[in-house]
Amino acid sequence: MSNLRMPVYYLAHGGGPWPWMSGPHHDAHALLAQSLRELPAQVGTTPAAVLMVSAHWEAPQFTTSSHPRPPMLYDYYGFPPNTYEVQYPAPGHPALAARVQALLGDAGIAAAQDAERGFDHATFVPMAVAWPDASVPVVQLSLKDGLDPEAHLAAGRALAPLRDEGVLIIGSGLSYHNLRLLRPEGYEASAAFDQWLTDTLIGKTAAERAAALTQWTSAPSARVVHPREEHLLPLMVAAGAAGDDAARRSYHEPRFMGAVTVSSFRFSNNR
Repeated sequence: MSNLRMPVYYLAHGGGPWPWMSGPHHDAHALLAQSLRELPAQVGTTPAAVLMVSAHWEAPQFTTSSHPRPPMLYDYYGFPPNTYEVQYPAPGHPALAARVQALLGDAGIAAAQDAERGFDHATFVPMAVAWPDASVPVVQLSLKDGLDPEAHLAAGRALAPLRDEGVLIIGSGLSYHNLRLLRPEGYEASAAFDQWLTDTLIGKTAAERAAALTQWTSAPSARVVHPREEHLLPLMVAAGAAGDDAARRSYHEPRFMGAVTVSSFRFSNNR
């Protein structure tokens, strides 16, 4: 286990099982793929484990996956047959799942474990691009029903000690998630929200970030960009775990899928 304090990320995971596709849908993710491949070098050491906060898992209370060999969960529809045969055989980490539950409990936050949950595509897509050898153990963390920003910021704060235990915390979502407006008509709304998000995170203290993020629905075009906020909420956990660490964009694409602006963010004071 490394003594280096782990950074924290809020990552775009893209559209469905894009790494295993060919043609325009795959090609539209080229810049995102490049940013994900750069993660190991940015982190600077192999994590002891990854705690992945999944936009695709909601539960009555924060819940960790505790299966030692997690199965696959193909939580997408209408994609080519080969994308339902994808395997990402990274090990789970039951001890980390229990540690997460304990940290949340110590902070007065109810938490549970799920010994059957498999890797959904918010987890196996970015992990397969960043760590294709599937050697890093992975535990998923659900969102909490209700999607309250402050509850997710508080969970992130409670989990911050994991960063000093070699655990890389990643919030996996998408900074723009309006599938009905994933076309050029959504560009202006996406650009305005992305600028607000950048201004909210970069150069701000933990308190300043939290104050803005809890009021995210007041941001420009907020409900156009996120008609439902499950793809934004992993950011709240990441920002909570980041504390006052500096934020920077680790990926930015003005015309993702030829249409909208999206970004990923890294929180770290190391570099």
